[in-house]
Amino acid sequence: MSGQIIDAVEFKQVSKSFGQCHVLTDIDLKVAPGEKVSLIGPSGSGKTTILRILMTLEDFQSGTVLVGGEPLWHMKTASGLVPASEKHLRTMRRRIGMVFQHFNLFPHHTAFENVAMPPQVALKVDKAEAESRALDLLRMVGLSDKASNYPAELSGGQKQRVAIARALAMRPDVLLFDEPTSALDPELVDEVLGVLRDVAQTTDATMMLVTHEMGFAREFSDRTLFLDGGKIVEQGAPEQIFTEPREERTRFFLRKILASRH
Repeated sequence: MSGQIIDAVEFKQVSKSFGQCHVLTDIDLKVAPGEKVSLIGPSGSGKTTILRILMTLEDFQSGTVLVGGEPLWHMKTASGLVPASEKHLRTMRRRIGMVFQHFNLFPHHTAFENVAMPPQVALKVDKAEAESRALDLLRMVGLSDKASNYPAELSGGQKQRVAIARALAMRPDVLLFDEPTSALDPELVDEVLGVLRDVAQTTDATMMLVTHEMGFAREFSDRTLFLDGGKIVEQGAPEQIFTEPREERTRFFLRKILASRH
């Protein structure tokens, strides 16, 4: 078994329902270390639920989720897998960073503090080291001149760039992006996509992106998954998914999306 590459993320037969509504059905998914994966599909298809399960914000009824080969929602014991303790969940959460649609910044802290504080609190990183890295990351996302500004003084695009810097400050193994541009005015979308492009090229973190920006998904991803009705309908290289989708449901979705853009 030595030399075997352990997947960064693995879903094994994961199902989730809200009452009679099946949100995910028997999802099998593997994401390799460093792989960039985009999840596309209509609203309600289960894309965001996959990310929320990885962030331990959403539980599920059956199946197993592994991060770096370790069970996320369970713990190994002599008698088999048991539900995870809060301590186990806390430890596992540190391996995963998420950038939300609506930024989720701390309103009473500056951009700099939003990036510098979380590693000190959650990871016990030395203050000087955390602050030095925060400045580097704000520089990377083009916001070193906004370090002392509060979120209310920033545009939506700037807030989202601070949120990206904050996620990177935690040095996660897996970075999740849930519709990172959907709450932005159209003219601000490109500045955030530009930063995501830089992040994808400069970090070896595994990245999973839920987006309606099809052009960006195509350019960003090593692999694209099309979900519908809580199932992975089709997956493959972006070139294949976007130019020659095999499934009629994928073709219909992409036609509809492209038509709505014109």
